[in-house]
Amino acid sequence: MVDVDDIFGGGEIFRRRELLRVGHVPELDRVVGRDDEITEMGRALGPGTRGGPPDSIVIYGKTGTGKSLVSRCTTREAQRQAQENGATLQYGYVDCSDYTTETQASRELAQQLAENIDTDHSIPRKGVGAATYRDMTWEMLNKHNVDSFVAILDEIDKLEDDELLRSLSRAKESGKASCHIGVICISNKVEYKERLDQRVHSSLQDNELIFNPYDPDQLRSILNNRREAFQEGVLENGVVPKTAALAGREHGDARKAVDMLYEAGRLAEKDGLTTVRESHIDAALTKAEVNRVKQLISGSPPHVKYILQALALLTKSRNTSTFRTSEIYEFYQRLVDREGMNSISQDRVYRLLKEQAFLGLLEANHTGGGDYEGAYLEHTLISEPEVVLNALDNPPLDTPRNE
Repeated sequence: MVDVDDIFGGGEIFRRRELLRVGHVPELDRVVGRDDEITEMGRALGPGTRGGPPDSIVIYGKTGTGKSLVSRCTTREAQRQAQENGATLQYGYVDCSDYTTETQASRELAQQLAENIDTDHSIPRKGVGAATYRDMTWEMLNKHNVDSFVAILDEIDKLEDDELLRSLSRAKESGKASCHIGVICISNKVEYKERLDQRVHSSLQDNELIFNPYDPDQLRSILNNRREAFQEGVLENGVVPKTAALAGREHGDARKAVDMLYEAGRLAEKDGLTTVRESHIDAALTKAEVNRVKQLISGSPPHVKYILQALALLTKSRNTSTFRTSEIYEFYQRLVDREGMNSISQDRVYRLLKEQAFLGLLEANHTGGGDYEGAYLEHTLISEPEVVLNALDNPPLDTPRNE
């Protein structure tokens, strides 16, 4: 019989496991390896801490490079600094991968502002349009005499159109908001700004900031800053260095490194041990990699998933790991035909493969082609094919024959 007193026990591994979860936002002085980026963002937000207009900024970088973390920590610190200066700076954070339409994102921005200023202003969940939600935002800003407002739009490339961004960038000019408004746009796609409507492009006077992957030393410092998540003495000496080395070698992804450490702790906890060992890191690596790939492909269109599935199955079945776009496209067509779907063009598949290379799911390299053929692009999965297929939650399929 199960001991009811034991099933909810916390074990002897973790003390504050929330420090290892994705949503944890530490104090700014605990953010490691991003001093230059914090300084640049501080310069952009600086005028807002004195009641002036904060600069807008566009941030690019792969997943796990600290874009969202630095944006939220620095903006929160700017709010505190403004208060010390006798000014009022408010902000709202919207993850556009969860709120993809103009209406959804506008409502979430209004809701975030209402929570931050602790107002009794009611934000209806449905029944009103995007413009009405934004009118509520302007009304709250004006009513509470806010000097500056910063909207953080994370994964902004997932928004269906530019209307929210256009409205934010012109709110003061149009007289709808009396305060200064700045926007922090965060994207995994470096070509994001090229897609913007020309009207938005001209009104959004932005700075650009690139977040590069972390190196192993930076990752080690990040993980050491999360040691408080564990009970004293639980981590064996080699655990943090090994986790940092693996993550730095693979992707430079801090989110993946932290996830690996958390999974290792869970494995030790499941085994009933009182220490987290290096062997737990090896076991956690595969689980963390699956989680990383799942996160990267979450919200992706079905055709992206079929393309990745095609490349994973090709890699699994052949003696090579590198494939031309045409080879991937041929097997991709077989997969979508089997599902009764219409395939997209080979040119579109080519562009989607290049996007996945930027996100860190695969590598794309140009080759000369030899005497009788021109240059072409070759694609290689970064992760093992089994990891990608697991992340895609694919049912078993016949692998392509080596014809």
